Amino acid sequence: MRFIPEDLLSALLETSPRPTVHAPRDARGLYGLVDHHGDLRYIGSTSSTDQTFYERIHQRHRTGSEGMSHYFSQMYNTGRMWRERKDATTKVDGDLAKKLRNEFVVDHCRAVWLALPDTADIARLEAEVLAMAPEHAIAWNRRRMQTYDEPADLVDATLRRLGWGAQERAAIERQRRRFLGVAASPVPSIARQPASVPQSRVTPFPKGPFRFFALDVETANNDRGSICQIGVACVRPDNSIETWMTYVDPQVDRWVFTYLHGISARTVKGAPTFAEVLPVLRDALAGHVVYQHSGFDRSAVAAACDNSGLNVPQWEWCDSVHVARSAWPELRGNGGHGLGRLKQHLGLEFDHHDAGEDARAAAEVVLRAEGRQPVRLQKPVRSSRAEIDDDFDLIEDDDDTVIVAEAPVVAPNVPVLQTLRNAARAIGTTEITQGNIDNDHIYLRGFFDKFPADAIGGSNRASAAQREIAVDWGGGTVVMTDLDGAKQFFRKRGWIREFFARNGARAGDMIMVEEIGPYSYRVVFQRRAA
Repeated sequence: MRFIPEDLLSALLETSPRPTVHAPRDARGLYGLVDHHGDLRYIGSTSSTDQTFYERIHQRHRTGSEGMSHYFSQMYNTGRMWRERKDATTKVDGDLAKKLRNEFVVDHCRAVWLALPDTADIARLEAEVLAMAPEHAIAWNRRRMQTYDEPADLVDATLRRLGWGAQERAAIERQRRRFLGVAASPVPSIARQPASVPQSRVTPFPKGPFRFFALDVETANNDRGSICQIGVACVRPDNSIETWMTYVDPQVDRWVFTYLHGISARTVKGAPTFAEVLPVLRDALAGHVVYQHSGFDRSAVAAACDNSGLNVPQWEWCDSVHVARSAWPELRGNGGHGLGRLKQHLGLEFDHHDAGEDARAAAEVVLRAEGRQPVRLQKPVRSSRAEIDDDFDLIEDDDDTVIVAEAPVVAPNVPVLQTLRNAARAIGTTEITQGNIDNDHIYLRGFFDKFPADAIGGSNRASAAQREIAVDWGGGTVVMTDLDGAKQFFRKRGWIREFFARNGARAGDMIMVEEIGPYSYRVVFQRRAA
């Protein structure tokens, strides 16, 4: 059975919302969350085969912990429904506030859902629907929208239904006052920062012991040092994970990647600078293995240190991509080992391009890999600026051998591409749809994170990236293009019609994308088996 993304989106937008408790307990597929105003605000899927609509919507999104990918909990963590889950001193009051929030969602929020068969590629359909969804319908996705102000009248209605007495009402009133205090003033920091640095803006780091950490960053623009969010997953000896996250003010005027992660200058207003955050992390991570998923995060930390005139911390970096390659070799050439592909393959639950959630996902990848076989650490790399610059002149092939490549070039010509063919490695495959053929584009969503961040632009030519990649498609000339980050395909598409025609492409055929050098790629047509 073939599903058309446009039709699925229309159904989500037009379906009458229903209470979350009515979500099916025996079906999965696409769903949407509807706020207390009756507006669709989030689109997601039950991509994991062992999770139903009821579990995902009524249990996870409604009752899960705020700060995670549980959007009812996150968006209504406000006023009398607010709690700080890590604050042990307010646990009793906070638990009552969370209970009130859970009941508020039952009373005043709704959801929609579209059941799909288990044979459907639900994760792919979700990505295609999200790519064409109107902004208002995905305002909660990747936290593009601020938490609501407390809908006081509706909260009062829920309190009347619950019949809470003076003691419970006093507790949630205390939570409201705490919420107003937190909203008006920054979170206190731990005392180990230097005395010369303001100590009121950095979230305290969890206390160990920890086995290892995983770290992820998001950046404001093409400068790797423009870190605007840092997430660290802290893995304890019992393999439980505690996630630490902070926004960072990169002190820049140019924001390019807001469309990708939802973070803007408004988001980081009042957040600490990198120079304020680094002392907390430098001590906490020292002497431990720190995983990153690819080499970007280590280079970003080094670049941010360089921008701030700070010494690069001597952490023992390892790469969870290497761990994933060893544990799941079947993904080589079949979508690769990026977090987006591993999310689908392993049934992980996280919101990509949120630093805290990506860090947690990287840690979970390592833990899942340990469950399959002993994890053999590659030699940890101690950071220095020179080492990091050298590292990005390397190409890693699918056998984990390292081949020294020519220095990165912006616009390699055909002979240069030809000399690099022996260094090619597949970064992912994608199925051709009839929509691709009709509209001359190729979806890159399953492995989009394999492309360099500075070659990814916005949704139109006015927001094109500063760098371009070279695409060898077998024609007479190499195409130079950046990538449309909103739709996740090559921005220049004039060559694709000829590419499809030359190969007699039909819906269901495949395209493999290979990296053949720095900023250089090749697309290879693969006929669907009869």
